[in-house]
Amino acid sequence: MAHVHNDPTAFYEEMLDGFINAYSRYVERVPGASGVMRRGGPVTGHVSVVIGGGSGHYPAFVGLVGPGIAHGAVVGDIFTSPSTEQAYRVGRTLDGGAGVLFTFGNYAGDVMNFGAAQERLRSEGIDCRTVLVTDDVASASVDEKDRRRGVAGDFAVFKIAGAAADRGDSIDDVERLAIRANALTTSFGVAFAGCTFPGQTEPLFTVEPGTMDLGLGIHGEPGIETVEAMSARELASVLVERLLAERPGGMSRAAVILNGLGSTKYEELFVLFSSVGPLLTAAGVDFVLPEVGELVTSLDMAGCSLSITWLDDELEELWRAPVDSPAFRRDAGDAVQSGRVPGVASTHTAGQHEIDSAATTPPSGSSSELDGPTQRAVVTIRSALKAMLTVVIAGEDEWGRLDAVAGDGDHGVGMARGAHGAVDGAEASDGGPRAVLQAAADSFADRAGGSSGALWGAFLGGIAAQLPDDHAPDSSTVSAAMAAGADALQRLGGCEIDDKTMYDALRPFTDELARSVASGESLVESWRMAASVASTRALATAELMPRLGRARPLGKRSLGSPDPGAISMAACLEAVVPVLAGEAVGSGA
Repeated sequence: MAHVHNDPTAFYEEMLDGFINAYSRYVERVPGASGVMRRGGPVTGHVSVVIGGGSGHYPAFVGLVGPGIAHGAVVGDIFTSPSTEQAYRVGRTLDGGAGVLFTFGNYAGDVMNFGAAQERLRSEGIDCRTVLVTDDVASASVDEKDRRRGVAGDFAVFKIAGAAADRGDSIDDVERLAIRANALTTSFGVAFAGCTFPGQTEPLFTVEPGTMDLGLGIHGEPGIETVEAMSARELASVLVERLLAERPGGMSRAAVILNGLGSTKYEELFVLFSSVGPLLTAAGVDFVLPEVGELVTSLDMAGCSLSITWLDDELEELWRAPVDSPAFRRDAGDAVQSGRVPGVASTHTAGQHEIDSAATTPPSGSSSELDGPTQRAVVTIRSALKAMLTVVIAGEDEWGRLDAVAGDGDHGVGMARGAHGAVDGAEASDGGPRAVLQAAADSFADRAGGSSGALWGAFLGGIAAQLPDDHAPDSSTVSAAMAAGADALQRLGGCEIDDKTMYDALRPFTDELARSVASGESLVESWRMAASVASTRALATAELMPRLGRARPLGKRSLGSPDPGAISMAACLEAVVPVLAGEAVGSGA
């Protein structure tokens, strides 16, 4: 557990401040964003490689910013993806005119938020590409490699992409090499004990004495299989056999990483490598500049992982290339003084890439110009968001416990951040129904981060897009808007009914709401009946196996427990009922 903290909710912001203060010779903060970039900013005419994800994984991600590896990193709260806005700001700031490559682990929240940021950057004429890291053999079969999550193999992909960008490769080549590195990288891990969030006293999962979990993730997820504890020699055999089973034909050279997950000491890792190394040599593997240590951690988790990146001549040159970052260095010469690869000059001017937040926020009309019914509709929207915040705060701990069954335990915390943001965004907006709800959507997504932030942002934004801004909506409009919000969430998340997600509560709600409104029921009664259906369907997710997201590889563990996203969605929908009963929305309520 973390013993050093102030307010646990401010842990990652204070961590970032301390990191920047300690390593200002390497990095500087990206203006207005929870991210860092190489000191001096982007290099004109060069591709920038931007990495990122949730914090709690140091040295990944901020510790790997420097010459020979990443140009910038964007981080979210612990085990939570950064928001779309944060990824966009870092990407925009680091555009040197030759394109930006996003690369990160294959997790739903990261995919959604970085993906939306990529779309925004492309709409502004910035050539932005994405390479997902999918190295964890435990998370999907070889036939579904694109569904695998990214673990410690992230490091090798980041290293190769960053080195290619620094030698002046085009965005096409940097992307191609990162894709190839990922395709040739596999990892497998083991946990001896779970990790604990700052401020908490209990770990996200426990490993019984005398056992170990095989196939764990890096976000506090338990493994996919519990086995009896074994010796270092036995464990080495398990790790090596799992990875050599996917060895590409004809390849013998490899970058090998034995990675500690947070509280497994270096000496222990060296004991393990004393068996791993000979096993690889006996299998004809020529390992090139192997690394043993902490590169992608999981707070204080006890455990380790083995990664192999198979190398051809082109990839080996990039793997061997010099690096000089706060957490990882390799024969960088005088790069520490200049902050970049020797011979590559910066043309960044202070303030050149700062983002004018006012320019990126669409203006809204003044509420003083709205008529009485429309103003009351705005009040109802704000009151509904406050009612949702109340139930979110009440459910935060329980939803976190549900999420820890087969996830990382942060769902309650993320929902609380997002709901606070939605209330603040709605209060700050001075427009009509559409503008107020859109402000809430943007603030929810930015404040929450993660997959919940992205999905709720899309949901609320989809509703807002169907609402009028100059008059109060009637019941039919509200019903249609809720359905549009559900459609937006489904498009972003790629979810279907029975995938064991929040959509299992939301879609039955919108279907029942539409049926009731069409039959002539008032909006209040229609919403009440629909919310009851949502709550019933949310509880029923306990019998489902997850088919999407971080819980999918741990599906059996989640049987008997309802999906936390579905439970929180139903609770938020239920919270709106008394608000509508006390203040009707529009003339058709």
